[in-house]
Amino acid sequence: MVSMKKQAQEQTYQTIRGYVVDAQRQVRVAVNSAMVDAYWRIGEAIFKECGDNDRAAYGKQVLQFISERLTAEFGSGFSVQGLRNMRQFYLTFPKRSTLWSELSWSHYRVLMRIQDKEARDFYASECAKSAWSVRQLERQIHTMFYQRMLASQDKESVAAEIQISEPKPEYEKLVKDPYVMEFLQIKPDTRVYESDVEQAMLDHLQQFLLELGRGFCFEARQKRFSLGGQDFFIDLVFYNYILKCFVLIDIKTGELTHQDIGQMQMYVNYYTRELMNEGDHKPIGIVLCAEKNDAVVKYTLPEDNDQIYASKYLTYLPTEEELKRELRLDNYISKGD
Repeated sequence: MVSMKKQAQEQTYQTIRGYVVDAQRQVRVAVNSAMVDAYWRIGEAIFKECGDNDRAAYGKQVLQFISERLTAEFGSGFSVQGLRNMRQFYLTFPKRSTLWSELSWSHYRVLMRIQDKEARDFYASECAKSAWSVRQLERQIHTMFYQRMLASQDKESVAAEIQISEPKPEYEKLVKDPYVMEFLQIKPDTRVYESDVEQAMLDHLQQFLLELGRGFCFEARQKRFSLGGQDFFIDLVFYNYILKCFVLIDIKTGELTHQDIGQMQMYVNYYTRELMNEGDHKPIGIVLCAEKNDAVVKYTLPEDNDQIYASKYLTYLPTEEELKRELRLDNYISKGD
């Protein structure tokens, strides 16, 4: 009798859960459709005002003016680069009637990287038809799905591979897309980007550095910036007012790779060229890899640093031993197990 009651309760729960998931899907589709339509029209308006060259003096002036006004009224999401992306969206998909309502702005940002129109149209069509997630779309492009389909005689088998190599989650929450959050003027919750272990580590390290008393001021968490149509997220960004430089920190829960170091060097280069203020020293990056039995710390210093300057940095930064000790604290890492 008890087991039958539990079974009935479970069935009722699954029915109600289905209603919630269904409603979330409908909201997500509606928001994405409205956002894509708005961004296409913004792109059209910018193109008509700036013409073919949005990087000429007048084009830059227009973009800067619009970006400042929109940002002041609607918040983030309308940077100059963001507006350029919208203009490129209009140029890449010039017919509004051909846009797929099933695809989100994140999907379209991936599709805009494809230069070949036939391949781009193929991926857009397949993505809408098969309801690929953004990650599935990216994987299909990286593994040359279009070319493989053209060459294969067993197209059904090739098409089915994605569900094994990159399974799609049962549903995607609305708030998991930072573009949707910006569009709706919802303050991003960094927890949507991170696993429980990463979240616990970031919470702890953020507090540790601020309490260290060596000039650290918190700047940003999951700092997002775009390059070449791709989005990147820096886990923690601080400004050290003693060293007069940005300090960028990235955490890796797996084994540290050379790609991780290269990515941090790219972050450092980006901050050096785009975000340094007059009088600042060049930013530095720290890549942390935390595992239960080991902890690796990698400092990425500017290439033209001499030993004295590097030593000056290390005087105010936490030492490797201090960072390793913090990364090994079982009271927060074990919570993610």
